[in-house]
Amino acid sequence: MNEAIAEVFRESQFINGSHVKKFSEALKKYLDVKHVIPCGNGTDALQIAMMACEFDSDSEIIVPTHTYVATAEVIGLLKLKPVLVDMESDYFTLDLDQVKKLITGKTKAIVPVHLYGQCANIESLMDLAKEHNLKIIEDAAQSFGAEYKFSDGTKKQSGTIGDIGITSFFPTKTLGGYGDGGAIFTNNDELGRKCNLIANHGQTQKYIHDVIGVNSRLDTIQAAFLSVKLKHVNNFIESRGNVADKYDELLCDIGQIQIPKRAPWSTHVFHQYTIQVFEEHRDSLREYLAGQGIPTVVYYPLPLHQQKAYKHWAGNREFPVADTLAKTVLSLPIHPEMTGEMINFVAEKIKTYFEG
Repeated sequence: MNEAIAEVFRESQFINGSHVKKFSEALKKYLDVKHVIPCGNGTDALQIAMMACEFDSDSEIIVPTHTYVATAEVIGLLKLKPVLVDMESDYFTLDLDQVKKLITGKTKAIVPVHLYGQCANIESLMDLAKEHNLKIIEDAAQSFGAEYKFSDGTKKQSGTIGDIGITSFFPTKTLGGYGDGGAIFTNNDELGRKCNLIANHGQTQKYIHDVIGVNSRLDTIQAAFLSVKLKHVNNFIESRGNVADKYDELLCDIGQIQIPKRAPWSTHVFHQYTIQVFEEHRDSLREYLAGQGIPTVVYYPLPLHQQKAYKHWAGNREFPVADTLAKTVLSLPIHPEMTGEMINFVAEKIKTYFEG
């Protein structure tokens, strides 16, 4: 790691240095995808992907309401209309039946968010998109390294299945950098070409601008750092899975919680280990664990349809699953370096809370 960063300083190419190209090539090989466009962060990646699709200004884009704001934020910034959809209750991804009902003549794309570390049922979404001539833009910021298993037995990496996919290299992600970073993936040559242009001010060559673009680049130090981590990412994923398995074993008999359900169509990289805590115990359990020195996080306490900036796009529709998730989800500590002693400590404190 230190040698890779030292090489960046020796070369003094801090923007678009050789390590950016090396990382892009390594990522292509890892994901088995034709085009990788590194950029400044995951939100930029989403915006660039949507700009490359060239949607009309009145286009509707279907997105989940239980997600980080960036998923819908870029749609609003581009003067498109986010159409918010509730979640299915097992894996917290887009409710396919609701998606079907909300498709109109203005619908141009669906953005499945592969939440907490496993893929949405993207095969069914792809079939639906094909039927209605829609784009699929995968938000794989939390699922880097997860594999989707198709009904015919074939497998693909998350983010490489739809028309275009994105990820984030935020430090807490499965493949995380020292700071911000992101990337776009596609097997579509034209979308790959457009994303490359847009991410670099729309330039075909220096000072020649064919399209309106943005300035979004993965800096060379981040690329060097991520290149080294990419070599170990499968080990990180395996370690996280081992932590999750141990949590499952220790927590499965507690009646007031639901351990994470694992989708049959996807592996799980456990970006988060997110339980549901019922009977209004979530917030008091969280407070109790904090008092024991155990940090937890709620993703996401206020779904998009309740956010001031986005609720006007929800209309009068109801989102019962997302509303329940906002009150019940709790993400426990998980990282590759967690020891059995640490996992046992967390589980014992959760058991003590409910037994008390």
